[in-house]
Amino acid sequence: MSTNLVLYFKYNLNQHSTTASKNLSNWSGTCYITPLIGAFVADAYLGRYWTIAIFSVIYVIGMTLLTISASVSGLKPTCVSKEDCYATTTQSAITFLALYLVALGTGGIKPCVSSYGADQFDDVDEREKKHKSSFFNWFYFTINIGALIASSVLVWIQDNVGWGWGFGIPAVAMAIAVGSFFSGTRLYRNQKPSGSPLTRICQVIVASWKKRQLPLPTDRSTLYEIADNDSAIVGSRKLDHTKKFSFLDKAAMELESDHLKESADPWRLCTVTQVEEFKAIINLLPIWATGIVFSTVYGQMGNLFVLQGSFMDININKFEIPPASLSIFDTLSVIFWVPVYDRIIVPVARKYTGNKSGLTQLQRMGTGLVISIFAMLAAGTLEVVRLGIVKRNNYYDYKHMPMTIFWQVPQYFLIGCAEVFTFIGQLEFFYQQAPDSMRSLCSALSLTTVALGSYLSSLLVTIVTNISTKGGKPGWIPDNLNRGQLQNFFWLLAIMSVINFGAFLLISHWYTYKKPVGTISIKLKDNDANISSERRLAISDQ
Repeated sequence: MSTNLVLYFKYNLNQHSTTASKNLSNWSGTCYITPLIGAFVADAYLGRYWTIAIFSVIYVIGMTLLTISASVSGLKPTCVSKEDCYATTTQSAITFLALYLVALGTGGIKPCVSSYGADQFDDVDEREKKHKSSFFNWFYFTINIGALIASSVLVWIQDNVGWGWGFGIPAVAMAIAVGSFFSGTRLYRNQKPSGSPLTRICQVIVASWKKRQLPLPTDRSTLYEIADNDSAIVGSRKLDHTKKFSFLDKAAMELESDHLKESADPWRLCTVTQVEEFKAIINLLPIWATGIVFSTVYGQMGNLFVLQGSFMDININKFEIPPASLSIFDTLSVIFWVPVYDRIIVPVARKYTGNKSGLTQLQRMGTGLVISIFAMLAAGTLEVVRLGIVKRNNYYDYKHMPMTIFWQVPQYFLIGCAEVFTFIGQLEFFYQQAPDSMRSLCSALSLTTVALGSYLSSLLVTIVTNISTKGGKPGWIPDNLNRGQLQNFFWLLAIMSVINFGAFLLISHWYTYKKPVGTISIKLKDNDANISSERRLAISDQ
């Protein structure tokens, strides 16, 4: 959806370049904030299966309305030519209503699908356990097969056939996807929802606050935990005690007053596992924060990269290349690097590191952060060269200056390479390091970096526009980029990325991986007899 949307806002809804860029950033950001809602519903109440099912239907409704808004007379913008359109307030409102329905629908899909896929692998079976790590690579690979079609065929249809078809085809594709998901219902393994994770977090905070004046016991083995092998939290393994954030351990200090009749009052006494769940979330937050700047860099691919390309030569003979379709090289980069990473880099790295995954998840993410710096340097360098040609030949008023758009390929390819390392590393990291009962929530948390990256991009555009346009200057990002200084924005992002990588190194050195123990309860469907059963999976991740 986002590949070509900035040009739809600019030309069909007749929005200024800055407004179109900010609207795209805000919508994209919302698409990655709503997963917090879907993840909470999945972990606490519905489980991942029903959350995906319900929110997928909402997604299809949004896509259908968007198709109608771009194809039905009276609802679609009035156009004199392809790039000269006018949309009424009502027409724009319907478009954004449809887009934000899509944003709500994706909120239940994004945080659950990757986690639900990983849930299908049996951690007891060593063969399945090994494949789980590769699953995240190939999951991202298949997403990019779809993106390949979106950034090539679909963008061409939107630019040359019409936006009704351009929105209608993905609407049909999404309906087919939902049907495909439902077709496997009888085969899935479903983990039981464990109740509200936010309630459990609040209980730890309240219980530790009530006992803030009490000294911690020197023997931490006296902290409260149930005697069973299973955790008191449905669908979760027990967690070993850790020394970090020890002030929270007070929530697990057992006093006589903590018991309400025969059972413990959860607002006064929490298990060690419940406390460690909260610690695990706190532990993830600094790593999570370093993903925001990376996501800001990633977001330029569907935003300022497209605007930059729109001022370059987009013609091959008589064929016009839609600027947004250059993102196909990001997709091709991902499709290239996923098998290279999985089949070549991992086996080679495994020989040197001894790690079964080749690189640790943090090493993988850090590599992507470094590559993203070079992507911004490539984009900035291209803009310096482009503006040099404009200045020397007085091409300021050219709509497409004579420099082929294919000079953008390196920056797209570098972004795709960075994705394979950082985004896939994030997917696996937040799934593996999340408490078992909060995996959807932590997957959603990792996705919010994309949201905050989009919002940060929007904020940066607003700030630099306000500063750079003082005194009547055109600014860094004017409507006519030939009179702007877009490269300065790319330099700014490169500098921010270097600082961000430094912070990531410090945080990674401080981070400790979680240590689960015990068993987890998974609800399965027996494939042969098709009967429900309860199966205990012994876990030995460490």
